[in-house]
Amino acid sequence: MSSLGKRTRAAACAVGLLTAATLALSTSPASANGTYSGLAYVYGAGTYVDDWANEGDLSTGVNTSSNATCLWQKVLWAEGAIEQDGTPFDAADIDGVFGENTKTATKWYQAKYGLTSDGVVGKDTFGQAGVWGLRDYTGDGAVETYHGDRYDINVTRDSEGRYNFYDGDGNARLAGYNYRTCS
Repeated sequence: MSSLGKRTRAAACAVGLLTAATLALSTSPASANGTYSGLAYVYGAGTYVDDWANEGDLSTGVNTSSNATCLWQKVLWAEGAIEQDGTPFDAADIDGVFGENTKTATKWYQAKYGLTSDGVVGKDTFGQAGVWGLRDYTGDGAVETYHGDRYDINVTRDSEGRYNFYDGDGNARLAGYNYRTCS
């Protein structure tokens, strides 16, 4: 084969690979802004204790209104977090919107566990919650409970690795970054 033929074939292969990569990226799910896992929902695989160490940021400026925020608020409630005015972070604060009460309660949580107290839920803060609170009470490897200092909350990880939690009405909610169905 001539040198020109080899170069033409190589160029055609490169164009084909670039086209395939572009198509693959365009069909992937929307990811969370500031995410580490690249997925649009709170995800886990393998052992559950390190599941949340690669989650997206939650703050007053990133993923502010989402079911992932709602899951985080449930964690704060379960831990007995304190708001700015000294009152407990309560069930009424679980609305899926990362506002000032959630930011203050997050700083409380971060200080409690010796983390940087910036009010942003990043991989270290979310990861600490996963290591500390996720429990497998049945021994079958399935996550069924987040155990907080004050309350337990039911969480599940489905067969695709997606975390679900239950809202105040007992409805299962997928902990996604790009929508809010909890209130």
